[in-house]
Amino acid sequence: MVTRRTILLGLGAMTAFAALPARAAEGPLSVVATTGMIADAARQIGGAEVLVQALMGPGVDPHSYRQTRSDIAAMTRAGLVLWHGLYLEAQMEDFFHALARKRDVVAVADATPKDLLRHHDDYADKYDPHVWMSPEMWKHVVREVARALTAARPAAAELFASNLERHLGEIDRLSAYGRRIAAGVPEGNRVLVTAHDAFGYFGRDYGFEVLGIQGISTQSEAGLNRIGALVDVLVDRKIGAVFVETSVADRNMRALIEGAAAKGHQVVIGGELFSDAMGATGTYEATYIGMLDHNFTVIAGALGADVPEGGMDGKLSAGI
Repeated sequence: MVTRRTILLGLGAMTAFAALPARAAEGPLSVVATTGMIADAARQIGGAEVLVQALMGPGVDPHSYRQTRSDIAAMTRAGLVLWHGLYLEAQMEDFFHALARKRDVVAVADATPKDLLRHHDDYADKYDPHVWMSPEMWKHVVREVARALTAARPAAAELFASNLERHLGEIDRLSAYGRRIAAGVPEGNRVLVTAHDAFGYFGRDYGFEVLGIQGISTQSEAGLNRIGALVDVLVDRKIGAVFVETSVADRNMRALIEGAAAKGHQVVIGGELFSDAMGATGTYEATYIGMLDHNFTVIAGALGADVPEGGMDGKLSAGI
C-alpha cells in the first residue's frame, strides 16, 4: 500500500514545482514514462521532438514499484507524464491522480477497449494489464501515446502521425512473425509455464495455454498448493520446459523443477523471458519490437518450432 508519508512527499514536491514555467516550445518536449515499453513508444513516435525518461529500467517489477524522490522531481518538471494504468503501477496510482491536477498525466493503456481485456484474477473490477504481450492490443496503447504527444505538442502533429504509421507497420510485421513461428510448435507442446500470469494475451493470440505460478500481479502469493498442483500438471502432461522471467525471482520456478524431479520427471528452463520489463539499455531487446521478438523466438524454439537464428531479423543479442 502507498503510505501517507509517500503521498504527502509527492504532494509537497508537486506544490514546489507547480509554478515552474513550461519548457520552451522550440526545445524537445520533456516526457516521463513509467515503463520501458511506454518510453519506447514515446521515442518511436516523438523522435527528435521529445526527450523521454523511463522510471523503471531492466528487471524492475512495475507491480511493486514506488516512486522515489528523484522520480517525483522528474514528473513534476515534465511536460507530459505517461503511465500504463489498468492497475499495473498499483503502488503509484494515488500519486498519479494527485499529479494530474497539476500536470498533463495520461494512463495510456486505459484507452484499450474494455471488451478486449482479460479480467483480473484477484480483483473483480480490474483487468489484466499486460497488454504489451499482444502486438494487436499494444497498438491501442501506441495510438494513445501519439494522441497524448499531439495534444501536448500540436505543432509536431504531422511528424507524430507519420511516425505512428511507420511504427504500427513494424508492430504488424512483428505480429505476423509471431504467428508464423508459433504455428510451428507441435500441438501437444503448446503450454507456456511461467513465473506469473503475464502472458495471457500472448496465449490468446497465438494459441497457447498459459500457466503461471503467481497470478496476474507479482504481489499474489504462490503457495505450496499452487506449486504442487503445477508439478502434477508437468508430470501428468509430460511438459518438459518452463520459463523464468527477468523481472521475477526464479525461486518458485526452481521449486517447480525440483518437485517434478522428485517425481521422476525432468523439466528444463526453456529460456528467460521479458515479462514486465525490457532488456538491457542500448540493446535490441530494450525496444518493444526486440523484446517481443526475443519472447516469440525463445518460446517457440524451446517448445519445438524451427526458429531463425537471431530472431526475426537476426538482431537478438545472444542468438537463439
